Amino acid sequence: MAFVLAQTESYSWPVTVEFPIDGGRFEKQSFDAVFKRLPQTRIREIWDLIQAGELNDDELCAEVLTGWKGIQDAKGEEVRFSEKAKADLLNVPLVAAAVVTAWLESLAKGKRKN
Repeated sequence: MAFVLAQTESYSWPVTVEFPIDGGRFEKQSFDAVFKRLPQTRIREIWDLIQAGELNDDELCAEVLTGWKGIQDAKGEEVRFSEKAKADLLNVPLVAAAVVTAWLESLAKGKRKN
């Protein structure tokens, strides 16, 4: 397949959050985040800010999280993406860190096949 210089503005990537539950165990819950595709120069800037401790998870999520699929409310109905819904999601403990981890994993080079 030939390389295409023009890329889409966003892409979907799985996010898994591990919530602590009774008995010292964890329950995994997942959804698909839609991440904004950033230019390499901005990715480098973000990495430098993370290393310097000048960018927190919420700030990074505000920039890169632009949608989702697979998030439901307590009644089992799909939660539509909005800025308020995003703020509510990121206020749930462990979620922002999981989103950042998924975003960073999406940028990491995949495993090479032998």
